[in-house]
Amino acid sequence: QVQLVESGGGLVRPGGSLRLACAASGSRISVYDIGWYRQTPGKQRELVARVSSEGISNYADSVKGRFTISRDYAKSTVYLQMNTLKPEDTAIYYCNADFLQFATYWGQGTQVTVSS
Repeated sequence: QVQLVESGGGLVRPGGSLRLACAASGSRISVYDIGWYRQTPGKQRELVARVSSEGISNYADSVKGRFTISRDYAKSTVYLQMNTLKPEDTAIYYCNADFLQFATYWGQGTQVTVSS
């Protein structure tokens, strides 16, 4: 069993920055791929960024160059640094832990609102 707790969301103006954190607890967190997803009403939940168990990261085209995902293995925490935020980044952001598509877990989500 893995528990994920997101934090760091909030209200920010366009062009601003936020840093989200996903704190994981449970067994063998290091073997999981950790991803950030986001969802708005009426839309499919979409992948924003992912970091593998080996530290390899990938990003959605819409956030490349603006967002950075990082992983602290000692703290079992994954961060998402979001810079140059745009109104279209507004969504609930969810943390996901996945092991070989066999076991998967979700956090409760944290709201990010980008507005003037």
